[in-house]
Amino acid sequence: MKIAITRLRGKELDDQRRCARRGHDCYSVTPLNSEMDQDQIDLFIEHVQENRFDCIFFTSALPAYKIAPLLGRCTLPRVIAIGPQTAKALRESGVPCEVLPEYYSRAFVPYLGEWISGKTIGIPRSDAPNPGLLNAISESGGEPAEYTIYSLIPTYEELNLTSAEALLFTSALSFKSAIWRRREDLILIAIGDVTASAMIDAGLSPDVAGDGSLEGTLDELNIYLLMNP
Repeated sequence: MKIAITRLRGKELDDQRRCARRGHDCYSVTPLNSEMDQDQIDLFIEHVQENRFDCIFFTSALPAYKIAPLLGRCTLPRVIAIGPQTAKALRESGVPCEVLPEYYSRAFVPYLGEWISGKTIGIPRSDAPNPGLLNAISESGGEPAEYTIYSLIPTYEELNLTSAEALLFTSALSFKSAIWRRREDLILIAIGDVTASAMIDAGLSPDVAGDGSLEGTLDELNIYLLMNP
């Protein structure tokens, strides 16, 4: 199956290989572009060097790819990756990390448990707000330190779905920002339940919803295809 996957331009990662392993082909469509804030990146690295954090939480792969190569000379605190692709980006640069058992930021505080009390958590991320994460950290006795190292900017370009048999939205924001023409034969896929909820709120129920990872979502798509030949 040919799958259009929403990605930031130039951030396709290894989608082709990962899709091929599960019997599919894919290409990227781009509802959003990223714009890095070097001042915030420099400030974050400076604070890591000053040992201001007890833990760093990477909520997506892009900040991990951008920041991990800059951490080589730093004494690192505990590092948490939201999912396997983010962990891969960190480990490729020699940054050891733990991975959440559930690939959502809501799993962060439960994963750390009582350990989080009194700890400062550094979070390099996009400008898309996540008050739920910040409130959960604060309510558990931790102190969130958020660094907006990049902005997400809509492209306002219609997605090219001419050859697509399925459209996979990789985030709620990518869905909300996308300009596209619905087709009755197009299988709609949400990478996880947060994205699925955004689609449902807009009146579109996804045919497939994954577990927050591309691999898990492709597995769910294969089950769907078996059940709907």
